[in-house]
Amino acid sequence: MCRDYKAEYENYHKKPEQRKRNDKRKQARRNMRKKHGEMAIKGKDIDHKDRNPHNNSYSNLRISSVKSNRSRNG
Repeated sequence: MCRDYKAEYENYHKKPEQRKRNDKRKQARRNMRKKHGEMAIKGKDIDHKDRNPHNNSYSNLRISSVKSNRSRNG
């Protein structure tokens, strides 16, 4: 069975609240790049400790491996 990416976008990713959450996740990555440098975050995920993407305080952000971050959030 194939994924219907167009339907996923229409039903989930296009919604204003999901777009705002994605914008905050992108902002967190930009903030960490500015603080730690590009090489420190290359190939890594930026993890929100409290799992709230709207809380972008430095005490709530950490650099983690893709494997550990996505297994924690899955």
